[in-house]
Amino acid sequence: MKTKMFEFKLNRQVEFADTDMAGIMHFSNFFRFMEAAEHAFFRSLGFSIYDTGHGQAIGWPRVHASCDFCYPLKFEDIVEIHLRVREKRKKSLVYLFVFRRLNKRPVREVARGSLVVACVSKRDPHGPMVSIPIPKGISSKIGVAPEE
Repeated sequence: MKTKMFEFKLNRQVEFADTDMAGIMHFSNFFRFMEAAEHAFFRSLGFSIYDTGHGQAIGWPRVHASCDFCYPLKFEDIVEIHLRVREKRKKSLVYLFVFRRLNKRPVREVARGSLVVACVSKRDPHGPMVSIPIPKGISSKIGVAPEE
């Protein structure tokens, strides 16, 4: 049996366009970085976040998003986004994200976020999204991280 993945790390540099007038990363960009880590996690499993390989188009809309901020990130900071699968439900995933600034001492946690994403299909291009069970091919590759 193959090992199920339950975590993924992605490093990003804070770009000038990510910052606000105070020179710190705007809070909304933490959500963009979470999404980038989620997409990279799916690619590491051999899938796309927008998957059409299971007989239907599958998407993962957000049904909850949150983030708590401890320290600011600034232009050119290097941040590690550590994604952990906290829960795997029949039709959704719950991710925990820990942001760590790597390029300054001490290396420290700067934020912690969470996303709940639902597995949906849109059988009719003009119809509504419908919640579906996570396809077995995807579910079989995703595990749940042990408690920290």
